[in-house]
Amino acid sequence: MATTPTQIRIDSVVKQQATELFTSLGMDMSGAINIFLRQCILRGGLPFSVELPKYNQETLEAIDEARRISRDPDIKGYTSMADLKAALEADD
Repeated sequence: MATTPTQIRIDSVVKQQATELFTSLGMDMSGAINIFLRQCILRGGLPFSVELPKYNQETLEAIDEARRISRDPDIKGYTSMADLKAALEADD
């Protein structure tokens, strides 16, 4: 089987996460892309549905709140469950 070099642009964080996933599955990025392309050909389209998620208003508000909290440097974070548990118990 002859191969052809191909270049694609991928967000660096997405590439890192995908590489880690594929490595844990025993494959590299090239192998994973080949599987994806073969599945597209086999199915005559994408091998999964592509759709926009539809969230209710409460979920959208929760997503916005989570984004605000994650970007707020004044919000205390915890690096372990023990620290979080201690903080929760201290509030009582």
